[in-house]
Amino acid sequence: MATLTVPTAGTAIPGFLRNRAAAKLLALAAIAAILVPLANSHWGSNAWPHALTVDLSKPLAGASNWVIDNRDSHPLFLYFFGYISNAVVLAVRAVYLTLLAAGWAGVTAFGALVAWRLGGVRLAAGTAVAFLACGALGMWVPTMQTLALMVVAVLASVAVGALLGLAAGLSDRLDRALRPVLDTMQVLPAFAYLLPVVLVFGIGVPAAVLATVVYAAPPMARLTALGLRGADPEVLEAVESLGATARQRLLTARIPLARKELLLGLNQTIMMALSMAVIASVIGAGGLGDRVYQALASVDVGAALAAGIPIVLLAVVLDRVTAAAGAAGDGSPRPRASGLPYALAVTVTVALAARLLGALDWPGSWSLDIAEPVNRAVDWMTAHLYSGVPVVGGTADWAGHFTTWILDPVRSGLQWLPWWAVLLLVAALSWLIGTWRTALTAVLAMAAIGVLGVWEPSLDTLSQVLAAVSVTLVLGFATGIAAARSDRVERALRPVLDVFQTMPQFVYLIPVVALFGVGRAPAVAAAVVYALPAVVRITAQGLRQVDPAALESARSLGATGRQQLWQIQLPLARRSLLLAANQGVVLVLAVVIIGGLVGGGALGYDVAFGLAQGDLSTGLVAGAAIVCLGLMLDRVTQPTERRAKKGA
Repeated sequence: MATLTVPTAGTAIPGFLRNRAAAKLLALAAIAAILVPLANSHWGSNAWPHALTVDLSKPLAGASNWVIDNRDSHPLFLYFFGYISNAVVLAVRAVYLTLLAAGWAGVTAFGALVAWRLGGVRLAAGTAVAFLACGALGMWVPTMQTLALMVVAVLASVAVGALLGLAAGLSDRLDRALRPVLDTMQVLPAFAYLLPVVLVFGIGVPAAVLATVVYAAPPMARLTALGLRGADPEVLEAVESLGATARQRLLTARIPLARKELLLGLNQTIMMALSMAVIASVIGAGGLGDRVYQALASVDVGAALAAGIPIVLLAVVLDRVTAAAGAAGDGSPRPRASGLPYALAVTVTVALAARLLGALDWPGSWSLDIAEPVNRAVDWMTAHLYSGVPVVGGTADWAGHFTTWILDPVRSGLQWLPWWAVLLLVAALSWLIGTWRTALTAVLAMAAIGVLGVWEPSLDTLSQVLAAVSVTLVLGFATGIAAARSDRVERALRPVLDVFQTMPQFVYLIPVVALFGVGRAPAVAAAVVYALPAVVRITAQGLRQVDPAALESARSLGATGRQQLWQIQLPLARRSLLLAANQGVVLVLAVVIIGGLVGGGALGYDVAFGLAQGDLSTGLVAGAAIVCLGLMLDRVTQPTERRAKKGA
């Protein structure tokens, strides 16, 4: 009886269901069969149903009016936010006056000496050249203004991030609670939280510093928690066996073992703070960012480049110095930072000598005007490349074709789909490569966009992100493969990637607008240029870290270079490629939003409009929709990586 047809029929279905993807698709089909007719019967329109939206304009407008009415009288503003504002102003002014008192010679000497003590002669020479170049471009005073603001913002970001990371690293409950907060801080576009900061603190330096802290603190918090949680358990057990208290274990074991992560967090905090220099200028930060922003308003590429280059130089110098500080503790022969008093003494001596000679300020005769020749070059490119180029057409033609053939069809296709079909598609993509929790998070994030009442502009933004990410991944993977397979290509690309990765986001918009005009295509082009370096670096690093034994085994079996790439390197570097795709999505989303200033429209325009008009409801609702969009895209592109790590 046991051999009759019942077991045969019974084994056919489980055999099909053993395929996870097929089982998930079957479950999705069953869910769709129940929910789709229900959705059609109640809401037949493709657009998000109005009955499922929530109008936040009245409560947000009420909150904005209350802040404006009570900002000068309520004790919360007078005795809490007011003290914070005054402390920030005093700190920035103190650093700025110190830099001016040291003069260009003193600041250059101090930077070069610190770089020499940490990284050697080559780093010291590069640091000195970078500071001198800032003066030669006629940007010494704006550079000092930006440096003063960045010093205070970075110190505050490191303090806040380290405290949050310490809490998350020592407590699982706090780690789970802080994770969505840090996700929101990193995904929320800067324009969206500039508005509430300005409402509370007004336009000026305090608002700029605090907005920078919100943007730059999460990397420090994440990496601090990662370092504390990744401490060697055997070392911690040995310290505990010696009778050390929890505080002693933290100070003598956990923190020293997390030194690399802490320095990497400092490095990333500095990079993100400098990337905020231009955006913060919108609310009165001044300095180099204000010069770039003013150049953007007048489409003056030369002036923008003259102010953007010092920001890049500061970023590169600080990146190299912090990297050298990290290498100094790894047993390398490089000197440690014990020469700081010596550097301070030399700086004071140089500053006094410069004061006696009347040479504290950068000599005007040593400045170079690069704006005019750069603008002439841009004018030539615009005249010869914008349109009328034989055979290939001009950049304006490319932008028009890209808009007509790619952006418009993708946007129309997304907006044509019924809202429930979009949710099902998100659920299918996220569940197929993740878990049901991943799919639920992605669907809820996408549904929240509809509830906020910004379904149509969100799909417009999504179409731009998808187009930009596709171009970025094609170019980034191809370039990363070339860099991984050739040391010469990798060395040639390194300085280019450094420049593109540290250039402020606003700077990309100016030449892109000059070449492509105004519209959605320039916003996509700027996003591609901004996100490409990260994708190239992660792809190249992942391919280079593939086990050499696997490659050697493939070569011994006669595999060609192409076979090694497709059958060995790419499959083994799958985690890195997923991470590259995830980072590409996050970076593209950040710049596509800023592209709203140059005709990108959609959510980016709503955020910029809310900031310009002081409209808290428009700006924050669009910002919240961007957070939901980023969360959905993150879950769709990255859940496999997380699951693989857990199972590793």
